[in-house]
Amino acid sequence: MLKLVFAYLRERRLTSLLNVLLLGISAAMLVLLPQFARQAEERFMRGAQGVDLVVGAKGSPLQLVLSSVYQIDKPTGNIPFGALADLRRNSMVASAIPLALGDSFGGFRIVGTEHSYFDLQKAELAQGRTFARPFEVVVGAEMARQTGAGLGQKFFGSHGLGEQEGQTHDHIPFEVVGILAPSGSVADRLILTSVESVWDVHGIAHADHEESRPQDEHAHETARTAGPGLEPEITAILIRYRNAAAALRLPAMINRQTNIQAASPAVESTRLLTLFDAAIAALGLFGWLLAATGGLAIFAALYNAVRSREGDLALLRVMGASRSFVFSTILVEGLIIAALGAVVGLLFAHMLLWGAIGIYPSVSEAGFAASRFYFEELMVAAGVIIIGAVASALPALRVYRTSLVPILDAN
Repeated sequence: MLKLVFAYLRERRLTSLLNVLLLGISAAMLVLLPQFARQAEERFMRGAQGVDLVVGAKGSPLQLVLSSVYQIDKPTGNIPFGALADLRRNSMVASAIPLALGDSFGGFRIVGTEHSYFDLQKAELAQGRTFARPFEVVVGAEMARQTGAGLGQKFFGSHGLGEQEGQTHDHIPFEVVGILAPSGSVADRLILTSVESVWDVHGIAHADHEESRPQDEHAHETARTAGPGLEPEITAILIRYRNAAAALRLPAMINRQTNIQAASPAVESTRLLTLFDAAIAALGLFGWLLAATGGLAIFAALYNAVRSREGDLALLRVMGASRSFVFSTILVEGLIIAALGAVVGLLFAHMLLWGAIGIYPSVSEAGFAASRFYFEELMVAAGVIIIGAVASALPALRVYRTSLVPILDAN
């Protein structure tokens, strides 16, 4: 039977190829939807683990969360460094981690923070050590891979984030002293250093912390005197609650009684994902309509092929082939086309995602991966095959019910 089916497919190779591509395109669209939806949800949920609240400058709460937790947007501004001490003294706060943003290198953000940020991101060193003095940095695995950064390498940061780099701070070089192992977190794409290093680069005077001692006295002195009148500031503070009651009291207290802002990563992430639900549903409907169109194309192709092959099929019956055999021949032909379309669609979707990650930095920064597979993809493949089976069953049923006498008389 299979030899006969493949002979029929070769006879109409162009039509069969077009049907496979039509089903493949619809399957690829249906696969990309759960890929983006699931990976985005996982990315947001994973990125917010361990962060109950983000405190920063007044503005959009979503922008504050995206820029501070996920590192994919511009900050809302800066807040006084004293806010960190105030929050750490609050009995409702278990931990508070400062972030100082504003510079980047090669499209990767330089983040001033503390060693506790490594624990928050579950990031471990693959090489070297953590930063201990000003201008020492630890780079993420992805940053090291794309730029070729190694231990001991020095570079100059530029003002601005990501691709919007501006003036280069060429008076103070950073030195790589550590490289993180891949963790699947936002830290993979970051350049981590101390908050004091960020202040020094911008000429902001401050009192050295115990762990911050200048490795280059001339550069350190230059940084201290470059911008008189500037006060120490940070971009945001990542907070973890001490108890459940803090979730109700602390955000309200900050938003109402201070000139800074508090935003919940869980709330803002859920709000953002909800905005995409309607669009994903609409695109999903369009994808299934496209798949149904592919099914109609298979039906039309097989129906016309059956009519043109009625004499051959009747001859098979005369030679002893049963109705079931002839029925199965047409059905298997449609199923093979549908199965090939499903496979092409799965491969095409992952190739498109892989290409998008390489071409568009924002897709890569969002943490998408082309190697992940989800159960929904099997459902899409099964749906496409079912559409092909239904489309081929109708012309096959016509053959099953057709009488041999008029066909043989006509031939």
